[in-house]
Amino acid sequence: MTKHSVRSSSLETQTEQHSSTTGLYATRNLLPLIARILLVAIFFWSGVNKILHPAETQAYMAAFGMPLTWFFLPAAIALELLGGLSVLLGIYPRLGAAALAFFTLITGFIFHSNFTDPLEQIMFMKNLTMVGGLLLVVQYGVGNTVWRSRQ
Repeated sequence: MTKHSVRSSSLETQTEQHSSTTGLYATRNLLPLIARILLVAIFFWSGVNKILHPAETQAYMAAFGMPLTWFFLPAAIALELLGGLSVLLGIYPRLGAAALAFFTLITGFIFHSNFTDPLEQIMFMKNLTMVGGLLLVVQYGVGNTVWRSRQ
């Protein structure tokens, strides 16, 4: 490497560091964290609601023809809470997001497939939108603001 290229490389690094802390680029680490919080909030809300109202949730599941609600209810709770934590904290976030995306797509087809009802159409599209956001996490990760244990 020549003396000129070393100086140029050093200047580019300084410029990158400065631009990442000013203006719109200052939000580079904050926006993905906010997006993750908003993306997983519905899974935490739903998981806690299932814990607080298990009988009602099982009856709702059974009304749509789901068998083995005694098994699927705790599985759904675990998936929503653990998958949500995975994405939120950045601990295997791509795996958590993939699991939540699959779960959300399947539940959309099971519980929101009455396309003659406008509300169910909206709920189905909401599920597809959530799947889209989760697939972005699968593809691009969650950014730099993640949980790291102290070692």
